[in-house]
Amino acid sequence: MTDARGSASPREALTALVPRLRRFAYALCGHPGDADDLVQVALERAIMRLDQWQPGTRLDSWVFRILHNAHVDDIRAKKRRGTVVDIDDVAGLAGGDAERAVQARLDLARTREAMDTLPDEQRSVLVLVGIEGLSYQEAADTLSIPIGTVMSRLSRARKALAARLETQGATAR
Repeated sequence: MTDARGSASPREALTALVPRLRRFAYALCGHPGDADDLVQVALERAIMRLDQWQPGTRLDSWVFRILHNAHVDDIRAKKRRGTVVDIDDVAGLAGGDAERAVQARLDLARTREAMDTLPDEQRSVLVLVGIEGLSYQEAADTLSIPIGTVMSRLSRARKALAARLETQGATAR
């Protein structure tokens, strides 16, 4: 549905955000099932609190903040009760050039593994700015931190990621 000006309703806008939310949640969680659960929690919270969103502000930043806060809540809860590891995480390869597909999956796995070693604070900033395309200010607003903190965390994350990938590349040869 659209309003009188032809704009999408907030609920429709939330629906359009789902792929971006899933990508961010996966970057935070590292597991598709956990990421989907996190997105569901974030969307439930956003819908229940839609009256708290300020029209004219960025809906995506507001929902990213909700998702990030839900992730932090989940981490705290897991520390209290322990974590569960699902070993059934392997997906089959689709058709196409198998060698290139395997190499791409290996590169992605190395990058994912290297990102997983980053502290949550650095990984969150890296995903929001580097993958989701948020500005430094939008990332700062989303994470409720100063813009200078975003810049320093992003710089440290990029350096650490490059160093880890270089080290992994040397050991993979």
